[in-house]
Amino acid sequence: MGTAVEERMALGLTSPKKTKRPFVLAAIMLAMFMAAVEATIVSTAMPAIAADLGGFSLYSWVFSSYLLMNAVTVLIYGKLSDLFGRKPILTFGIVVFLIGSILCGMAQSIEMLIVFRFIQGFGAGAVMPIASTIVGDMYTKEERAKIQGYLSSVWGISAILGPAIGGVLVQYVSWRYVFWVNIPLGILAIIGLFLFLHEGVEKKKHSIDYAGAGLLFLSVSSLMYVLVEGGVRFPWLSAPILGLVALSVVTFMLFLYQEKRAVDPMMPFDLWKERSILIANSTSLTTGVMLIGISSFLPAFVQGVMEKPAIVAGFTLTTMSIGWPIAAMIAGRTLLKIGFRTTSIIGGVALIFGSIIFMSLSPEDGPVMAAFGSFMIGIGMGFSTTAFIVSIQSTVPWQKRGVATASNMFMRTLGSTIGAALLGGILNSRIQEHLRNNGVSEEFSLDSTTLLLNEEQRNQLSDSMRFLLQDGLTSALHTVYIVVGVFAVISFCLILLLPKKE
Repeated sequence: MGTAVEERMALGLTSPKKTKRPFVLAAIMLAMFMAAVEATIVSTAMPAIAADLGGFSLYSWVFSSYLLMNAVTVLIYGKLSDLFGRKPILTFGIVVFLIGSILCGMAQSIEMLIVFRFIQGFGAGAVMPIASTIVGDMYTKEERAKIQGYLSSVWGISAILGPAIGGVLVQYVSWRYVFWVNIPLGILAIIGLFLFLHEGVEKKKHSIDYAGAGLLFLSVSSLMYVLVEGGVRFPWLSAPILGLVALSVVTFMLFLYQEKRAVDPMMPFDLWKERSILIANSTSLTTGVMLIGISSFLPAFVQGVMEKPAIVAGFTLTTMSIGWPIAAMIAGRTLLKIGFRTTSIIGGVALIFGSIIFMSLSPEDGPVMAAFGSFMIGIGMGFSTTAFIVSIQSTVPWQKRGVATASNMFMRTLGSTIGAALLGGILNSRIQEHLRNNGVSEEFSLDSTTLLLNEEQRNQLSDSMRFLLQDGLTSALHTVYIVVGVFAVISFCLILLLPKKE
């Protein structure tokens, strides 16, 4: 099998200057490190952010807003990179991400933070898929498996440093610096791409499916609002909720119609005719729900119920991102021997095992058990995602590799977007129900849960009130993790449908 460079030479897409692969790989790893650190640091800092800015009812929107823009733009960036080249699109994404990061650190309210997270997510949509696509361009199928392992090691490093840095900044400086720490990383990545990545791009008429992107944004955002606020702010059968459900369904149907008639569709469904891509993308949707369920709400449980500091909460998430690259490296070395399907099945089993640990987690178990559950989820994600990416990139030619890679990451991000809203809505409604059942819904609101996330405010509560709020948060999170377990089972069933012959 020829290298990706040979593929491009045959298509006349090479540049006179030679790309320096090791330096480009280093720049890509820096950009990915920036995005990966963002995930672990913000999750660790969220209890402190919520305690400072208030608005626990909007807790999940801080994740949802970022993920929504990430999901909607990821496919456009993948398409744009196939049309205009990887370097300018990735550079643009990093610049927007850095602008969003600066603004997030300056937010004065939870609402402002949510708006600035939209901007950050708008840039982040370019980083992960295009970084993975550049690797697909530079390396052969055999090399790709090993390099994907190296890229995944970025998550391990960020996982060790992210929560530790986040915990230290939250406790000793300010949560605002968890956003500003991205700036030097992004600048170094841009410099590396500018100096060492050289590519030729086929000149052709460009057609971008902006209508498809707009329809998808409307469909997903209205669905998210329903999932977060339904049964909490508005009754499920109220006019606003039913209206938004109708809007979501109609705009999604229009999105499907638009994709069939668009010259260059945002989501080329012809790719999905390949069974391995269909299954990989469907599984990425369900694992995306699991991923956000663990990473968003575990720090609140460790800090609010177990009463541990931010550094310990960060540690429980760190183990997920340590397990991920370890599994990815093993998968990178073994998937050519045992195949994509067997590698994915190993990941599916680990996901179920990890979710069982979370379903049975109690405050008495302590943070070590929570960390072990995170580690198993990370192992599952490492095996499955590495197999999916290498499989997809080996199935399609260069011209479609950007959008094919992006389609898989889009499905995982869409899963996380919907998951953040769905699980956030479940959490909010269960806490409200708990307060009503105990007759304190007038004295305490949903936002009173933020009192648990700040040690000083928590200590001012009477023992009975503290235990009441902690019981509410515990039972609500238990329900969240049961839903995560259901998605783990669905993921495993989907993996079993992967084709046996490869």
